[in-house]
Amino acid sequence: MTQKTLVLLGTKKGAFIAESDEERKDWTLSGPFCETWPMNHVVGDPRTGTIYAGGGNEWFGPAVWKSTDLGKTWTHSSEGLAYEEGKEPVKAVWSLAANNGSLYAGVQPAGLFRSDDGGQNWSHIEGLQKHPSREHWQPGGAGLILHSLVVHPEDEDKIWIGVSAAGVFHTADGGKTWEPRNRGTRADFNPDDQRYPEFGQCVHCVVMAPGGGERFYQQNHCGMYVSENGGKEWRSIEAGLPSTFGFPAAAHPRDPDMLFLLPLNGDSAGRYVPDAKAAVWRTRDAGKSWQDMREGLPQKNAYFGVLRQAMATDRHERAGVYFGTSSGSVYASADEGESWTAIAEHLPTVLSVETLVVER
Repeated sequence: MTQKTLVLLGTKKGAFIAESDEERKDWTLSGPFCETWPMNHVVGDPRTGTIYAGGGNEWFGPAVWKSTDLGKTWTHSSEGLAYEEGKEPVKAVWSLAANNGSLYAGVQPAGLFRSDDGGQNWSHIEGLQKHPSREHWQPGGAGLILHSLVVHPEDEDKIWIGVSAAGVFHTADGGKTWEPRNRGTRADFNPDDQRYPEFGQCVHCVVMAPGGGERFYQQNHCGMYVSENGGKEWRSIEAGLPSTFGFPAAAHPRDPDMLFLLPLNGDSAGRYVPDAKAAVWRTRDAGKSWQDMREGLPQKNAYFGVLRQAMATDRHERAGVYFGTSSGSVYASADEGESWTAIAEHLPTVLSVETLVVER
């Protein structure tokens, strides 16, 4: 039996799907889907092959779209994706996570919802909104968004979320109670005596390493970090990188020591790849050292950025790595970053990149 490789793309004008086989040499592109709504995050459920796309804005409202036939047809629902009367309305879905039959959605303004019927009906996980620090959370550049959403693969009561600009929070009881997990991460925009607050950091991306432990990697507005204990403590691993600033991070599917980053040149220097020369940076030792991977990537006049959810790996034996740019290009590597090729160009701004490998 052969395998089909899908790269799922969320863009400012709908969802797209790039398709190849397990060799990942030739690609076809389909879309736009979801009636060209802004799609902030498109994910696939590896258990069922169902594709979900979350998005919307203040004009369309929030919704989660669903395809059970690999993108041929779509339906959508926003039933229950709302706060109680008197609260600021939900503007859009920003992150999705499928886990053991449940589907989770992070929204703007920051909150968390859950569906147990494939995205048709949603219930608000109210504990996050009730956290004592909630009234002090401040929006990042894209608003107060819950953009990173990690559910433990073996214990769905354990959830980690990243909110800009409130920080990382964790629950061990399915969302009834939450605690901030930001110790060791900086907030350089604060006064010197407040650079390591309990919450208020501008987290950009949080990913879980494979292997069954609780190692996490975090790309922050102010540095790159690793945690060996589920975010209770973070340690800087930015030495050797060209910048302390970036958005995406993508973990290897099986090797907990391997991580891929795409640093940008800084928060106030244009937010494009350093020196306008594109590179993906890879570590094989959990951040002790870094290597820049450039073969096949543009090495002049590359003034693009890559957003927080726009980088992913696949689960093939030699993992593929993918990223999408603010200028609408999608790059792919079938050899763990050693070489790259453009598999799509001239798309709308790419907001998210995820993968789904299915049996034909």
